[in-house]
Amino acid sequence: MEYKNILFQVSEGVATIIFNRPKVLNAMNSEVMKELFCALYECEENPSVKSLILTGSGEKAFVAGADISEMRNYTPVEVTKFMEQGQETLRFLETMGKPSIAAVNGFALGGGTEIALACDIRFASENARFGQPEIRIGIMPGWGGTQRLSRIVGAGIAKELILGGGQIDARRAYEIGLVNKVLPQTDLMEEAQKMAGTLASLPGFALKMAKSSINFGYDMSLDNALKLELISVSHCFSTEDQKEGMTAFLEKRKPNFIGK
Repeated sequence: MEYKNILFQVSEGVATIIFNRPKVLNAMNSEVMKELFCALYECEENPSVKSLILTGSGEKAFVAGADISEMRNYTPVEVTKFMEQGQETLRFLETMGKPSIAAVNGFALGGGTEIALACDIRFASENARFGQPEIRIGIMPGWGGTQRLSRIVGAGIAKELILGGGQIDARRAYEIGLVNKVLPQTDLMEEAQKMAGTLASLPGFALKMAKSSINFGYDMSLDNALKLELISVSHCFSTEDQKEGMTAFLEKRKPNFIGK
């Protein structure tokens, strides 16, 4: 697919998706969301892609939110379709078999925060800002913000951010567990690439099983979640990478994982 609103590249097992609408602070509309889904699908289907990074172009914004100029005159039927499109895309990002890193390089508001929440790991530059300001324009989050935010930071803080419609800086985002690490802007992509490279070097099926166990075990009873974990770890023993990993450990050498 030819992308008009994102930049997409793959290097050494790492795919990088860059939101590229700098004139509107990388705001998301239905066309960008479609391109994001296609890029994610390409990552999932391409065996050479082992991990991925999502970031924004420039130093001002990751994604500053949804494109209000497109949304303003939506009917309830039209906005339902748009929100479903966003929910389906971000759920695919969240549950795809390959790990993702959000490198938040500036404003991540509304839909920007929701995209970051759907990633597995979140790094933020020192100038990053997060928030769910939808309430201030008469609506509420619709791409999973009310659900993922509360699961990550707790219901109380999620309500403070969503009901109050305010913003927080990167340091506060780190304090509440919204981001894993805060970095100088100049170091953000280097650190994200380093982490993505580490993930790309690890056995892909084991990563997929571990990610799936975390995602789908979260809302289960502990007994059922442990059963899911048991099944997942057992499946890992069907792979060549498991045999190679354990053999390399015993032989005190670096493993050569092949993704099988």
